[in-house]
Amino acid sequence: MGYVEASDLKDLVLLGGGHSHVGVLKRFGERPFPGVRLTAICRDVRTPYSGMLPGLIAGHYTFDDAHIDLEPLCRFAGARLYHDEAIALDLAERKVVCKSRPPIRYDLLSINIGSTPETPDVPGAAGSVVLVKPIQQFIARWEALCHRVLSREGPMRIGVVGAGAGGVEILLAVQFRLGRLLAAHGRRADHLQYYLFSDTGRILPTHNARTRRIFERILAKRRVRVLTGHRVVEVADGRLRRADGGEYVLDEILWATAARAAQWLAQSGLAVDDRGFVEVADTLQSLSHPNVFAAGDIAALVNHPLPKSGVFAVREGKALEQNLRRALSGHPLAPFRPQRQSLSLISTGDRHAVASRNGWALEGRLLWRWKDWIDRRFIRAYRELPDVPARGG
Repeated sequence: MGYVEASDLKDLVLLGGGHSHVGVLKRFGERPFPGVRLTAICRDVRTPYSGMLPGLIAGHYTFDDAHIDLEPLCRFAGARLYHDEAIALDLAERKVVCKSRPPIRYDLLSINIGSTPETPDVPGAAGSVVLVKPIQQFIARWEALCHRVLSREGPMRIGVVGAGAGGVEILLAVQFRLGRLLAAHGRRADHLQYYLFSDTGRILPTHNARTRRIFERILAKRRVRVLTGHRVVEVADGRLRRADGGEYVLDEILWATAARAAQWLAQSGLAVDDRGFVEVADTLQSLSHPNVFAAGDIAALVNHPLPKSGVFAVREGKALEQNLRRALSGHPLAPFRPQRQSLSLISTGDRHAVASRNGWALEGRLLWRWKDWIDRRFIRAYRELPDVPARGG
């Protein structure tokens, strides 16, 4: 390969270290692209795998088990790694504006920064509740909650707002882990009370009736109070108030509702949907700016609306990498065809899981072991990297 002057390089910038971008980095390492300078900008150098978060909370995984170290992955890809957070885009000058370093220029930009639960329209929620996303911030608050539970003797009430798969998994994982922690100290967990809140009329609204019945039984058996049908309208002084007037005193409120996007994306001028997610065509290319791509939770495929789920972000990784190569080469892009009927594996906290698809559902320990095998295989693919000569920053 001949030497390329820096002024002749095309700059491909990957903003965020989400599930799609780790796939792009891995494939660029396996098949380098001459004449392209690859840069990754990531708020977290140890990027969490969302599929293993409930297991991490439940104590089945360590921090290292559930995270991908982006430093060796970027070395493998020949990419510069900037540990920073984007706060704006200068789309006219093609620059990413960061919190702590000078702006970073791009010829082609890909965004995979994930999302955060939606709280701004609930008075008092901001700053009072614990957001499940970003995951790194949640982990820090979770460790603090464990210490508080161990140091407290009286009643303690823990609420989770959001009864989708993520909220149900987190609640069951929290309950399992706190019960184990107390048992290890010779104490019972009877003083802990759990609440699950949802504005929808039922839990797991996007799943089939059989899956819902399984989890309704599990939640009832574990004495979780489920409150559906009314949205939360206010949080203040440890109290949560719903639209029906009901008030609940809670010591900790975990927030796992529908996701939203960072506001600076819309403020920068990108085409976004009503929740701020970057609108993209089937090619994962921005509708408003052809030199910008987006994937994972932050992307809104206008022709194929998808749930905000890590499984789709993983699947988009290959299509994103191929279209980034095509765009850099000036070749036509290819559409991403999402698999509509996806199998869901939802953990129940105690090394059991429920498999849900279409109109059927199964549960059991073997399903958790299968999920564990899938998740560990995914993480292992980004750890066991071939030795390659240093190629980049």
